[in-house]
Amino acid sequence: MSEKWKLKRLRQCEKCPWKVSTDPNEIPGGYSEQLHQALSCTIADPHSLRGTGHVFACHESRVGEEAHCVGWLMNQLGPGNNIGLRLKMMSCENIGHVQLDGLQHARFEDTLP
Repeated sequence: MSEKWKLKRLRQCEKCPWKVSTDPNEIPGGYSEQLHQALSCTIADPHSLRGTGHVFACHESRVGEEAHCVGWLMNQLGPGNNIGLRLKMMSCENIGHVQLDGLQHARFEDTLP
């Protein structure tokens, strides 16, 4: 049986790239389109049972204290169909308290400028 754990972040941040209303170029902290594109490695193939082994961290997280990006998390649990992540979330104690804010992009490619 998996050890229980909790998400560090439960609310989607104001400038999350998964929000349709967010202009990626306005994401604070030195937005880089190249780094954003590199996050494609966190997106599971929805037709595969194999997870990516990578997590899309929230841009508001501090290095060494990374928290899941709430927009990414809910995309991968829903339309992204990340089976590995779904299995991991079965042992998450607070997944039921996650809150999205507004309309969301359905695909990673739509989060890019």
